[in-house]
Amino acid sequence: MKAVWLAVVFPVICLGACNRPGILESGVERGRFAGVGIYSADRMWSQIAGAAAPMSSATARLKDDQEVIVVVDSRTGELRQCGNLSGYCVGMNPWSKPLAQAQSAPLSVLKHAEDLEQVEAASAAASDAQAAAADAASVKPRH
Repeated sequence: MKAVWLAVVFPVICLGACNRPGILESGVERGRFAGVGIYSADRMWSQIAGAAAPMSSATARLKDDQEVIVVVDSRTGELRQCGNLSGYCVGMNPWSKPLAQAQSAPLSVLKHAEDLEQVEAASAAASDAQAAAADAASVKPRH
């Protein structure tokens, strides 16, 4: 029976799904907000200024949030971050105004990647040399 399932039924099911229209092709509205991710609420989340204190002492506060849920508004491009227990949300919409010239590609950089690699390699070599010198100085000759 397993052989029949694997040889006949499973391939028929898989091939039957091949001609289904994709999300973009189906014309079906999937919703205005799309999930970006769920992240741990770190200590800075509870430090947000301006969040109104809840009316009831039983209502969750920013400190009670364990996760921050991030979504994007597919119509406006706005990103929203909301606490999972408090329900408090903050938003950011970098598309609400044009970017400054300094923010347009190609960007000016302080150092290029290869320059940073050279600086890091030189720093690591100097650190190794200092460690070797410190080890040599700590070894006392035997009499």
